Amino acid sequence: MNGRKILDRIRRGTMLLDGAMGTELMKRGLPPGRSPELWNTENPEWIQEVHRRYFEAGADAVLTNSFGGNPIKLAVHGLENRCRELNRRAAELASTVRPEAGYVGGSMGPTGRFLKPQGSYTELDFEKAYALQAAALISGGVDFLLIETQYDLREALSALRGARSCCEAPVFVTLTFNRNPRGFFTLMGNNVEASFKELEKEGALVLGANCTLDSKDMAELIPVMRRFTELPILVQANAGSPELTPEGIVGYTQEVEDYVRYIPGMIAAGADIIGGCCGTDAEYIRRMAEIIKSNRD
Repeated sequence: MNGRKILDRIRRGTMLLDGAMGTELMKRGLPPGRSPELWNTENPEWIQEVHRRYFEAGADAVLTNSFGGNPIKLAVHGLENRCRELNRRAAELASTVRPEAGYVGGSMGPTGRFLKPQGSYTELDFEKAYALQAAALISGGVDFLLIETQYDLREALSALRGARSCCEAPVFVTLTFNRNPRGFFTLMGNNVEASFKELEKEGALVLGANCTLDSKDMAELIPVMRRFTELPILVQANAGSPELTPEGIVGYTQEVEDYVRYIPGMIAAGADIIGGCCGTDAEYIRRMAEIIKSNRD
């Protein structure tokens, strides 16, 4: 595990994450409604192929195929008792194709459930679920944990506490913000200032945003985030909005050239780690790597 090294790497200049995992697995035949985490055991070579392609495109780090790997989310598929197995395997698969200078992050997405009073879960329930997932990812060899796509600050804080309770690896947290006339807010109405203040207090070492926004809107969110933290900022924008092609395949509205033209602005605005979210693939990452390199030179 290279937890300390990755923090040093971030300080040396813009770091590049990978792009989408779910989009790539759907291209390879993942059926709708099927748990992507199952493919860690059923089709491990395809998971490794996605990771390998991102590293070859220039990514400094890839994220494990474990976005929906917490036991509460896995319970939807009747897989809650396989949490340790599926997450550990996700980490092992990414680690086996990691180059010498590469890093692997453990992806930890939302539970898909709500805390009381909107839902039936307590913060302790969430903490325990995330702690179980985090421990499994660490045992498989990840260098850091990324709690991502969080739409409720309370859940993000529970996830952060759960992760930090079982390991000393660096923990990064990204929220997903919607843009409206009043600014940027999560689904649960959390703003950037309050969210970053609480997450930093709980020990997050990197903060940021992913999903929902395209690269143009994400570039405009970065200065807002930078006002409220001195920690490294991580961003992963969607390739626009999802849409169905005439063939019934899910596509995204933002082509690669339009997407990447906002990358220099992201760097200038203060983003330290940049990657892609839904709809991005190895070509997006390759173009981003070229821009980051030219900006560094």
